[in-house]
Amino acid sequence: MQVSVEDVSSVKKILHIELPQEQIQKELDSAYSELKRNAKVKGFRPGKVPRNVLERLYGKEVKLDVSSKLIQSSFQDAVKETDLKLVGAPTIEPPDLNPGAAYAYDATVHIHPEIADIDFKGLKLTQNDYPVDDSAVDMQLKLLQKNMAQYKPIEEDRGAITGDVLLLDYEGFKDGKPFSETQKTENFTMKLGDSNAMAEFNEQIPGMRPGESRQIRVTFPEDYENSVIAGQTLDFTVTVKEIREEILPPLDDELAKRLGQFQTLSELKASIQEDLKRRYEKRSEHELNEQIFKAMIDRASFEVPEPLVDYEMDQIVSDTERTFAQRDMSMEDAGLSRQILTEKYRDVAEKQARRHLILSKIVTQEKLEVSEAETDEALKEMAETYHQPFDVLKQQFVAQPDRLSFFKETLLEKKAIQLIISNSDIETVTPEAATDASGQ
Repeated sequence: MQVSVEDVSSVKKILHIELPQEQIQKELDSAYSELKRNAKVKGFRPGKVPRNVLERLYGKEVKLDVSSKLIQSSFQDAVKETDLKLVGAPTIEPPDLNPGAAYAYDATVHIHPEIADIDFKGLKLTQNDYPVDDSAVDMQLKLLQKNMAQYKPIEEDRGAITGDVLLLDYEGFKDGKPFSETQKTENFTMKLGDSNAMAEFNEQIPGMRPGESRQIRVTFPEDYENSVIAGQTLDFTVTVKEIREEILPPLDDELAKRLGQFQTLSELKASIQEDLKRRYEKRSEHELNEQIFKAMIDRASFEVPEPLVDYEMDQIVSDTERTFAQRDMSMEDAGLSRQILTEKYRDVAEKQARRHLILSKIVTQEKLEVSEAETDEALKEMAETYHQPFDVLKQQFVAQPDRLSFFKETLLEKKAIQLIISNSDIETVTPEAATDASGQ
């Protein structure tokens, strides 16, 4: 076997592999001998079918089977010979097999990048310490109060005003014809003046009375999340069915009891404060990690193999699909597709793959390990989070080696991050005005 490597890039190679004609003939002879023993051909006794008859009847299938077998075995040998650390599956387009000639094929492969040792020490980082003050707790209480509000039809005879909650039917039209992306929707609830509502609705619905219909023209922005209607101008027929007023429950012990976990408003406030503290800490940790990775990416220059970027892109698509599924929707309902997500988030996927490679390098560079005790401790935390018995959860991981290996890799990455943090110069600051924990 002859093997040569063509460099396409530092992480992409083409293996040119050639097998001698003698080996091809030997494999073909073996295949036909096996076929001869088992083939059932009318007019011939088992084991007595002539080779030329077998070639005529089964030649195409035999060549395909032999070429597949040759590629499988020779490719593995070629990888060992060249000592390449592959990422993902190879791309091979098998040529036709000619019994009278050598068999040559190409395999396009991606390999792990060679990353020089990374100097991760001495980073200057800033960590935000978000205070959990009364105003933050009050904001969460108001959101909770709003979620528990009641909506009652108004008694007075008047048109809709800002702050009213409306029950609507609407349908969108394009050039006077019904439009599939804005098909008729009944009993839609919206709060007039809400920032999440379309501006044209907020501007043109005030004054409408129950039973009244209006034509409202809406021009969607170019960056609208549904790409099918982004930038388009549609005409909507809107009918107000009912006008309701929002009645907020008092912020008292009764509200806390309605949640089923608390007896007093004070207990509820304490719980909100603890939850905010956890969320702020998580936000601060995320922001610190972003600074770390930005600095590490600046310090470590290397190409990222496409299969790793594709894997991260798959995760982004899967997460998006799950998010829509939780709302009983699909990506297509929102005018999204894998192609659209790839165009929008390909850079994000590439950066995420780069992060994993950097952390993996530091794990190897610093010879980091995770002990069985550390693994068990992490599994116990997971079991508590998901309210599962530890022994049951651990057995599930043990029964799935790939899943356990991935879990340990995650723990090693966390160790690498902690090592970077412990060797960094961190200034803790209090933001002048802390926003809510989601960063809004």
